Amino acid sequence: MTMTMRTVPGTVTTGTTTVTDGLALCPRPAPPRVRRVLSAAACSVGLALSACGGNGGGTAAAASPAPSPAPSPAPAPAPSLAASGLAVLIASGDATSEAIALAYQKARGIPDANLIRLTLPRGSDTLSTADFATLKASLDAQLPATVQATLLTWTQPSRVVGSSCSMGITSALALGYNARYCGNCGAPVTSAYYNADTRQPWTDLKLRPSMMLGAATLAEAQSLIARGVAADASMLNSRVTPQAWLVRTSDAVRSVRYPDFQALVASGLSGVGLHFVDNAGGGGADEITGQADVMFYLTGLATVPLAATNHYLPGAVADALTSYGGYLPGGNGQMPITTWLQAGLTGSYGTQEEPCNYTEKFPRATVLLARYRQGETLIEAYWKAVQAPGQGLFIGEPLARPWAVPP
Repeated sequence: MTMTMRTVPGTVTTGTTTVTDGLALCPRPAPPRVRRVLSAAACSVGLALSACGGNGGGTAAAASPAPSPAPSPAPAPAPSLAASGLAVLIASGDATSEAIALAYQKARGIPDANLIRLTLPRGSDTLSTADFATLKASLDAQLPATVQATLLTWTQPSRVVGSSCSMGITSALALGYNARYCGNCGAPVTSAYYNADTRQPWTDLKLRPSMMLGAATLAEAQSLIARGVAADASMLNSRVTPQAWLVRTSDAVRSVRYPDFQALVASGLSGVGLHFVDNAGGGGADEITGQADVMFYLTGLATVPLAATNHYLPGAVADALTSYGGYLPGGNGQMPITTWLQAGLTGSYGTQEEPCNYTEKFPRATVLLARYRQGETLIEAYWKAVQAPGQGLFIGEPLARPWAVPP
């Protein structure tokens, strides 16, 4: 079966760019109701370069179109997430994790009570469900009731592996490990935090969004933390216009988010230069290069080798819809999301097991940009932008807030 996509009318042409600097926040999307019907072949593990977004061959899955957005609420007041509401998790006995945590505490003013040391198995990228249950119980017993989110200061393990499927460790910590959240091409399961207006997710939803810093060395961590701190309030009264690049590449199975990109450009976003690049026909370039003042870069490719040629503003986020970006450390043959951080960005997201190309399993531009632009932190905006994050991994500096002054 050949992948079937429903196209959305647009004004761009192949190989060109549409630029908008609008006056209103983008529409708030209603939760999608459309679900895909997948053949058994399309759901097999390792379908990485087929319609499921990986590096093998096989039957393609039909991509659901982005739902029509609903009117947006007025800009919300500044969210409450701050240093006092963030717990920093340390791998006990790991000198690098300890040093990174202390560096983060110093930079962000994290309370001593919010530094949580946990025992982790050494030398493995994965965590069994039994070991994860022990870890989660230890964490829950130590967390202050005021903590609303968590930050991991290790890069291994990065995923929790069960008998049938695996979850990114950040999603497992937030949602709890449950096979209903994973299973390769399984249907998306919506997070209660998706596009939610709450500023206290644990208090309101009993969910603590989690993020991995994503730095393997202290030097990398210090550079990333510095970008996050520099991002704070950097867009308030700035002479620089942050740029958002939304790219539909010639890789059709990885570019299924393009209707949402078009919707964002059509609606506009105050104070942000919006660029939709349509290279579906392959006549132009699949990557942006040499661009300045980039704050957002969303695309669909297995690898983005020229990512480091652009100049990224402090607080910038980027991700590519592909199968194994969150499969750390190596990406399972694709570009690991840590490469975005090494290129100078402040946050990223990727899946760590074959997700198929469900748009619900990847960040939604209309939600991500609006939430970030309203003054939410990076962790809040990114988590709220992914409807079904069970197979995903969030990395970056969680408290970066380019459009708000932290309390």
